[in-house]
Amino acid sequence: MNKDGHVLNGLLLGVGLGFVLEPSGDAETVYTVVAVTVPVVLGALFPDVDTAFGTHRKTLHNLPVLGLFVAFPAVFGNLHYVWVGILTHYVLDVVGSKRGIALFYPLPKEYDFPTGVATSSRYANAVTLAITAVELAVAYALVHLLPPAVASARAALPPVPGLA
Repeated sequence: MNKDGHVLNGLLLGVGLGFVLEPSGDAETVYTVVAVTVPVVLGALFPDVDTAFGTHRKTLHNLPVLGLFVAFPAVFGNLHYVWVGILTHYVLDVVGSKRGIALFYPLPKEYDFPTGVATSSRYANAVTLAITAVELAVAYALVHLLPPAVASARAALPPVPGLA
């Protein structure tokens, strides 16, 4: 995807995640939308910094970089949600783009899906919107559907002898 697609994805995903996390529609929702959208958009743009140095879609488009940003909030207490933008950048480049990315850089193999289109394609925005919708559905399921299902499944398990 191109820069416009990553910005579009980051903005829509940030706003959508804000409503997923705080669906009340009041001032708390507005606060959550802003608190989530800004770092998600920054994260969505960060991997393309490698166009200024290194090799594009390799140097900053890989799982070790994502791992650093997933760990960053736990270690330093800031940059929350930036990793979400980076992850969705990767998803757009792997699923939405013909070229793909080198997920295991410095290994050179690039990974992609057959669903990708050229970044200059007239379908690029439609692909971006479709991927963003799927990402929001996954986020909704993880936040609202999965925890009760896991708790219900856990409650259905028989107790472990010796643990009470």
